[in-house]
Amino acid sequence: MKQDKPLTKLDEIRESKRKKRNRPGKQVLRRTTVLLIIFGALFVRAGFQLFDLQYVRADEFERMAINQQTREVDIPAARGTIYDTNGKLLAQSATAYTVFISPKELITYEEDKTFIARSLADLWGEAGNSYEQIIPKWDKTTSWYEKVAVRLEPELTAKVRSFIAENKLKSVHIAEDSKRYYPARSLASQLLGFVGDENTGLSGLEAYYESTLRGIGGSTVRATNAAGTDMIDLQYENYYDAADGNAIAITIDSTLQYYLEKHLSRAIIDNKVKNGAMGIMMDVNTGAVLAAATLPDFDPNKFSDSSIIPEETITRYEGTLTDKEREAGVSAQTKALQALWKSRTFSDTYEPGSTFKIITLAAALDAGVISVNDTFFCGGSYSLPGDPDVRHCWKHSGHGSQTLYEAAQHSCNVAFIQIGMKLGAKGFYDYIKALGLQDKTGIDFIGEENGLWWPESDFYASNSSLASASFGQTFNITPIQLITAVSAIANGGNLMKPYLLKNITASDGTILKENKPTVVRQAVSEEVSVLVRDILETVVSAPSGTGKNARVAGYRVAGKTGTGEKIGQASNEYVVSFIGFAPADDPKIAVLVLLDSPDRTAGNAVSGGAMAAPVVSSVLADSLDYLGIPPNFTSEEISVTMPNAKGMNISEANAKIQGLGITARIYGNGSTVTDQVPAVNEELDPGSQVILYTESGKPSELVEVPNIFGLTYTRARGELEAIGLFIKTVGVNPDGAKSTIITARQSFDPGTEVAYGTVVIVTLIDNDPNVLEGRG
Repeated sequence: MKQDKPLTKLDEIRESKRKKRNRPGKQVLRRTTVLLIIFGALFVRAGFQLFDLQYVRADEFERMAINQQTREVDIPAARGTIYDTNGKLLAQSATAYTVFISPKELITYEEDKTFIARSLADLWGEAGNSYEQIIPKWDKTTSWYEKVAVRLEPELTAKVRSFIAENKLKSVHIAEDSKRYYPARSLASQLLGFVGDENTGLSGLEAYYESTLRGIGGSTVRATNAAGTDMIDLQYENYYDAADGNAIAITIDSTLQYYLEKHLSRAIIDNKVKNGAMGIMMDVNTGAVLAAATLPDFDPNKFSDSSIIPEETITRYEGTLTDKEREAGVSAQTKALQALWKSRTFSDTYEPGSTFKIITLAAALDAGVISVNDTFFCGGSYSLPGDPDVRHCWKHSGHGSQTLYEAAQHSCNVAFIQIGMKLGAKGFYDYIKALGLQDKTGIDFIGEENGLWWPESDFYASNSSLASASFGQTFNITPIQLITAVSAIANGGNLMKPYLLKNITASDGTILKENKPTVVRQAVSEEVSVLVRDILETVVSAPSGTGKNARVAGYRVAGKTGTGEKIGQASNEYVVSFIGFAPADDPKIAVLVLLDSPDRTAGNAVSGGAMAAPVVSSVLADSLDYLGIPPNFTSEEISVTMPNAKGMNISEANAKIQGLGITARIYGNGSTVTDQVPAVNEELDPGSQVILYTESGKPSELVEVPNIFGLTYTRARGELEAIGLFIKTVGVNPDGAKSTIITARQSFDPGTEVAYGTVVIVTLIDNDPNVLEGRG
């Protein structure tokens, strides 16, 4: 048997310590300590989590709880109204309704989705979603809100309400909304723009002033049960008011806008214009835009309707589609619509042609490099030393020696090259900058573009660019840039910042902002302004003036023609234009008209003088009268007002009529006038022959208006009088002996049936090729 080894003193000490460590009290203490540490760590972690829940993420969990226990229904804000400068409604919001379905409630109440979808689609037709569009929305089974019709009219909404009530539906709901209306339809459509499905401005002023017009939506919050339906017994509801949008008044005058659009529309027909027309009217002294039009236009109430686009237009856009656009699903109809929505007066650039000679003339006079005593010789062309390009005057035979006034009247390219050379490249460029033609105007409108100019260093490198620029070629500007610069030259030299906003008004009527005219800088001196006005007036009034067709009876009109080639076009197309202002001695308004690609077969010379000047004349004639600017007629311009001859004896009536410069044809054998044509107070041209009846009344049958377009004055008057119609002319003076004076427009379309004795207003132009042909 093996005996244990005797313990040493060291072994005894170790054994004693081991026994002390293994005593029960020590073991419990150690375990307790470990547990306390573990529980302490858990407590700290829980504390952090509690802090995170109660403070850091409190808002998040509060929102989650509220979402589970409440339902929020949006209350739309009414979009602000748009008024014209006189307070006429141009755009307003009215109550409409949105219909939405609740897939969640469909399941809860076990309703028939197919029946509902088919019934709703049949009920509203194209006003809401189709059956095929509604069915997939039912499959979003966790959703409470899926729109199926927006901005329904009240009458249609009433039918939806009846359908819901008759079938006791819980999953179909109606919410109040608003719908945008444009009561004037297409009037100023590109300016106003339109709103989309969410009542958000997508183009025009609706988009530019979106933050002002849109308002802030409100909401109603109601308590719901676990199923998500309203708790009727629990009276919990919070209502948050919507803040309606602010109203804006703009500088556009609806009447002036109507005049501009009316005459542009007529010009497109008369001149067979291919690519539309543009026009702007500006208050020269403030920069306020009084009218701005792009034709063709559209109806903002149905802005996405492509049926109004002619087939030939869609075909033209089909040819412009890129491979990338085709891959993206862009159609010709879409591109055509987008072009229709654009206000080209602010966003399109074009070569201004001879209208830009106003800028060259004013700059050279202001710089003192020319005077009214200078003369300029035109032999038909101009060559620069070392430049192989020969620049021709539109009159290839030349104008000979001319005064400064005559050079402007003739729109002589060669003379204006000489004027540009005297001004020099730097001087020319400095005035372009001073008149704001190097920068966007800053008008308050979406999508304004800048012109296309040479880099300054390139322009200084040679006189070649200066020579072409002097008469308005080889660069592009926008219509708003040109009329702003010309208005500065007309108003005494002040470049004004153009604007469209007149004021902003809160829903309670408080005026929040009043727009004031802004002078950007003094661009030319007042003395130069007065002189340029006088020179440009002779462009219209002189027999040899290329702008003679802009004449307005009773008013002094100043202006300049323009015929600019479309840069990059291989088809020899032009933009013909005219810019004029009146009264010439105290300008109030300026009007710029552009016709894009008129047809040479229309009968008139393709020039601003033959095609655009008569349009400006018509616009000014209507507008100046409307604005209350009194005319001052010369003896040649006074028309005859038909007197009342009824009841007079024949000799007395004849004497009265002949005293007015007209004659009478008598029908009947009686001695007393029983009827007359034209009617009392109708205006007609001197020399006209009226009809007096002595035994019966005038014929009651309607008369068909003939086509007198392109006829001489004498022949046009004869054809009208032969069928019992009468003529009153506007435009150039009716000189029956001059074969170049022809009718360019008539107030009734050919084939229109009118009453016997009706007065037809006819626009006369002088179509003299020696004055109007070419790029003058």
